[in-house]
Amino acid sequence: MSIFPDHLTDRFRRFKYRHFVTNQDHYENLAQHGQSPDVMVVSCCDSRVDPETIFSAMPGELFVVRNVANLVPPFETTGKYHGVSAALEFAALNLRVKHIVVMGHSGCGGVRACIDHEATRQTEAAFIRNWMSMLDAPLEALRAAQPNLGGLDLRRALEHEAVRMSLNNLRTFPCIQVLESKGRVALHGAYFDIATGTLEALNPATDLFVAL
Repeated sequence: MSIFPDHLTDRFRRFKYRHFVTNQDHYENLAQHGQSPDVMVVSCCDSRVDPETIFSAMPGELFVVRNVANLVPPFETTGKYHGVSAALEFAALNLRVKHIVVMGHSGCGGVRACIDHEATRQTEAAFIRNWMSMLDAPLEALRAAQPNLGGLDLRRALEHEAVRMSLNNLRTFPCIQVLESKGRVALHGAYFDIATGTLEALNPATDLFVAL
């Protein structure tokens, strides 16, 4: 048995000779001087939505955190492990990024699980169920405000709400509150449609997503 998947080995070799070798100076500079991205992206771990590809980014240009449904939990200190919070703290205080982008996307499996619970019916899916419970309140609010909303329209609306909620949760972190008030960091919402390649940005003045 191979110690590593053959198709990944082939892909690595393609990367090494087609990309790395032609950009070796760039990689050596990153290795010597470290990273200094000015943008952090919180994105879904969905394999179809890759921030570096969408924004045509070279290594070192984006600080990316990916999780189920691109969620940012609210600030709290009672838990023991905080992957997203730790990354956010590092990006804001150590890397001193100037922009934080929360990017949702169409067809999000985490959002679908929140609505129809397909991914959380099994007892071993407790991690998914607990994580996606952050969207329970936005889902209830959507259903109360628009009781006739359903199907794909409800899913897309909740995908948008996930971005808004995460932005609100970002602002519960003391370091973000201070940096945003001083104009040293700006928060942005975005939404990528996989089928059309459309990228929408959240307009803070209208609270609506508009295509770029």
